[in-house]
Amino acid sequence: MAAVLALLVAWPAAAAAVRVTQDSLLNVCMDAKHHKTEPGPEGQLYGQCILWKDNACCTANTSLEAHQDQSYLYNFNWDHCGAMPEKCKRHFIQDLCLYECSPNLGPWIDQADTSWRKERIRDVPLCQEDCEQWWEDCQDAVTCKVNWHKGWNWTTGTNQCPKGAMCQKFKFVFPTAAALCEQIWSGSYRYTSHHRGSGRCIQMWFDPTQGNPNVVVAQYYAHGDAPPNSPLSILLSLLPLTLLALL
Repeated sequence: MAAVLALLVAWPAAAAAVRVTQDSLLNVCMDAKHHKTEPGPEGQLYGQCILWKDNACCTANTSLEAHQDQSYLYNFNWDHCGAMPEKCKRHFIQDLCLYECSPNLGPWIDQADTSWRKERIRDVPLCQEDCEQWWEDCQDAVTCKVNWHKGWNWTTGTNQCPKGAMCQKFKFVFPTAAALCEQIWSGSYRYTSHHRGSGRCIQMWFDPTQGNPNVVVAQYYAHGDAPPNSPLSILLSLLPLTLLALL
């Protein structure tokens, strides 16, 4: 009986610890190269990044640089295999705006193994429409690599194709929308069958006058769809069974 009482006492504290952990995933900025330490209003965000002006992890200057070719942010050259079509480039700009500005990526923040950032995102569930349109608009653009996170030739200070790499159209490098979204940034995104407005997927594009739909998505994954195999989740799932066994 003493063990039962001890578990009953421990249950509220464990549940509270879960809530604290879950809430810490909401409205946060990752610890990366250009992110603010915490989100807040940024009334002067530029161009496509303006969607996050009411609550952003990026500064106005970062949002401006996100639109520049080979900006100081990462010295990354979109045109490494020739000029990238504007209809394709806008998706990469939006991808960068989401990464730099969104305070709603907490459930997918993971430790990074690079010298220039401590955290990254992994397996962010993208809405089907966002991923499909990205692939549709970029299928005839050209690249020489599947994973754009690593493996480039940086001897000139900006990324160039590695020796022996062949430039090909995206539709051959990434045969499906899922391949593009999941492979180009080494697993930062996950292709889903969820649709915009479902509350189950992150939108790169949204109408800011209608509010930020990614707030409820982050809440869902932080509270309602937490990873089922985490030690704390397993402990809490077994606790009621343990109590019953001891009664």
